[in-house]
Amino acid sequence: MPKVIGVNFKEAGKLSYYEIELGVDALPGDQVIVETEQGTEMAEVVIPPENMPSTESVSDLKPIIRKANEEDLKKRQKLEDLEKEGRYECQQNINKAGLEMKLVDVECLFDESKMIFYFSAESRIDFRQLVKDLASIFKTRIEMRQIGVRDEAKIIGGLGSCGRRLCCNTFLNDFEPVSVKFAKEQNLPLNPFKISGICGRLMCCLRYEYDQYKEFNKKAPKKGSWVQTAHGDGKIVDYNVCREAVIVQIDNGIKYDVPLNEIKGKAKPKPKEKLEDKSKDKEKDKPSAKRPRVSGNGKKEQEDKNKSQKHRSKSKSKYKPRPSKAKQKTSAKKS
Repeated sequence: MPKVIGVNFKEAGKLSYYEIELGVDALPGDQVIVETEQGTEMAEVVIPPENMPSTESVSDLKPIIRKANEEDLKKRQKLEDLEKEGRYECQQNINKAGLEMKLVDVECLFDESKMIFYFSAESRIDFRQLVKDLASIFKTRIEMRQIGVRDEAKIIGGLGSCGRRLCCNTFLNDFEPVSVKFAKEQNLPLNPFKISGICGRLMCCLRYEYDQYKEFNKKAPKKGSWVQTAHGDGKIVDYNVCREAVIVQIDNGIKYDVPLNEIKGKAKPKPKEKLEDKSKDKEKDKPSAKRPRVSGNGKKEQEDKNKSQKHRSKSKSKYKPRPSKAKQKTSAKKS
């Protein structure tokens, strides 16, 4: 089997394997020059020389060109300055044309044969004039590549809800599919604000412990079922997945953390009447606070309304309105 090394072209980028000749030392952290489908590029070694993994095909394997020297490192620094200039010029032309697109990153190939501009947009963008303007400035081939929101978060980076750097920006090489069933299996709240990342999609970390939760849910009895334990018969009220245990509540109300291998078997559920009688006895023993006696169906409110109406009618009867002057004159004429 040929000896290969694993390289990354960007931090947390896709892992690629290249054949290395015998006698060439390439340790993690070293820079090497390799040939890709797009052209010549510089990559960083992340996996030391080892045998070819069985998952990779030997037919697609390419040898490294050489280890990077001082001239290659200086050229890489010049290309980084060119990428910064390309970002500035491209953003200026986007603002002038009024295009509804967001420039995310700029990449210049090591042989300067092409510049790639990564952008995100909600719809298709007509950037033909933009490509012409950039080609006239940099005198090289221009490629505009539209990416999704997850790739945008991977390139830009940021902090997640856990307070750490984004997984996709640090160590995740590929995006694996994540669905809502992962959150359901782990008994997480189905609130999109709590289970979504800064990209607006479901968090990649929902997949990390999914298999462990799935195996535990198959072994563990359902919540609400009664089991036999060393502390007595009790009801399962919660789970402790990290310790592979269930939380059992005994008759006296005490809760115990019982591992799955210590559960003796199923128990008969106790009748609800006895439990209700115990709760009623406890309520009787408690000192009852004096409360105003209120009759059912809102009778007290109706009595208060009747009292207020009677008080108003009495106040009206005490103060009678005086007759007007016109009425006094008519009564005097009649007499």
